[in-house]
Amino acid sequence: MIKAVFFDMNETMLNLSLLKNNFDKSFDDKYVLKYWFTKLLHTSTVVGSMDEYTNFGQLSEVVLESLFHESGKELTAATKAEILGSFRSLPAYDDVPKALKLLRDNGIKTIAVSNSSLAMIKEQLTNAQIIELFDNYYSVDSVKKYKPFNDIYEYVADKEALAVADIAMVASHDWDLFGAKKVGLTSAYIKRKEEIFNPYYPQPDISKTDLVELAQALIELKR
Repeated sequence: MIKAVFFDMNETMLNLSLLKNNFDKSFDDKYVLKYWFTKLLHTSTVVGSMDEYTNFGQLSEVVLESLFHESGKELTAATKAEILGSFRSLPAYDDVPKALKLLRDNGIKTIAVSNSSLAMIKEQLTNAQIIELFDNYYSVDSVKKYKPFNDIYEYVADKEALAVADIAMVASHDWDLFGAKKVGLTSAYIKRKEEIFNPYYPQPDISKTDLVELAQALIELKR
């Protein structure tokens, strides 16, 4: 029975189009945002595997500086602020509010779980006008270990007094669902872009292209 749903933030609930537009001002490469994000995740995974921790925002800044350096481009303070500041104003996908309301109307708690800081999560949810649709939100700063390491999933389950078997994790990232699945959560994949779910990761329990349909499938599991 699903009693709560953990939600990833960026690209799962929040549309990265604004961030992409700001990258496009400096790069004529449709893959540059993906490269930056992949490099950021690689960095956080390496740091985490060495049992070290640096705030995700600081890692984002360093990786952005590295990207511009690799490309032989100058990164001005204004450009850096514009790109990284994009995260604060990302809009929610159209299907997000309805899906969240549907879950809560059916007695399922909605909880945001992110690599971002607690202050950033609050600002993102507020600016996206969906903060009132969440029962709570958590940052990996609480455990000083990024997703997909198991620490944050277990920490939130404990804080919310929930058994992992009663929780689903919703994400558009296969690596995030890998971490949640290894802990024992039900994995629910929302496909936001055209890419293959890594065949070497545990396949999701639920997979949809629409968040409302995914929410309905989770409600069916609750019964």
